[in-house]
Amino acid sequence: MRKLKQIVTAVRTSDGAGVSLYRSLGQSPHARVDPFLMLDEFGSDQPNEYIAGFPPHPHRGFETVTYMLEGHMLHEDHLGNKGHLKSGDVQWMTAGRGIIHSEMPQQEEGLMRGFQLWINLPAKEKMKPAAYQDIAAAELPSLDTPQGLRVKVIAGDLSRNGQAITGPIRGVSTEPIFFDVHCPAGLCFEEALPPEHNVYVYVYEGELVANLESSLDQELKAKQVFAREWPLQNFSCSPQSHSMSPSFSMALS
Repeated sequence: MRKLKQIVTAVRTSDGAGVSLYRSLGQSPHARVDPFLMLDEFGSDQPNEYIAGFPPHPHRGFETVTYMLEGHMLHEDHLGNKGHLKSGDVQWMTAGRGIIHSEMPQQEEGLMRGFQLWINLPAKEKMKPAAYQDIAAAELPSLDTPQGLRVKVIAGDLSRNGQAITGPIRGVSTEPIFFDVHCPAGLCFEEALPPEHNVYVYVYEGELVANLESSLDQELKAKQVFAREWPLQNFSCSPQSHSMSPSFSMALS
């Protein structure tokens, strides 16, 4: 039984042609939980911190998930794919046996903010053909409750009242589950998890207390990620009563 568990605070760094970002998972070989290789949060309203973008560069053997909160970025790759990522949109790219792509800002001012997550592929799939999928914000289903809880479902199923809200990403062998959760102070979000899945929770606004059956300090603040290997059959969290309503991304695979 594996029992790895850790809280990782994102560190400021840069990537691409000088894009400023915060890296949590992947900041070191020890700050990972399989199959999650890396998690970056980029966000700035200063053009000099993002305008140079990510010129053409290669990927191989894993998948990248880009989730734009604010802004406009253009993806292009050597296979001829071209897609505009705008506020609320998602791009799911399988690098497989290899792809060369670029991600370049299509704005000269204003806020650009979002995330990129790298998900490892099983050994038998690392040489599969590259693939690319754009998902518009309007295609993401969500759960909205009268209490103010909102959960956007990017991948996998969210179970409520005996029914499942299914995200648009399907057919991925790692069977990922990816939620964007906005939880008002004083409310608890709880979800049953597949026992064989590993999990991370990344807080990008506010603070919360995660009930993860862990001996670690379970308070999570903005730019902190909790990563844990299975077994973890249930996840629940409660926002700190004195803080702003937290927003966090949650992924399992």
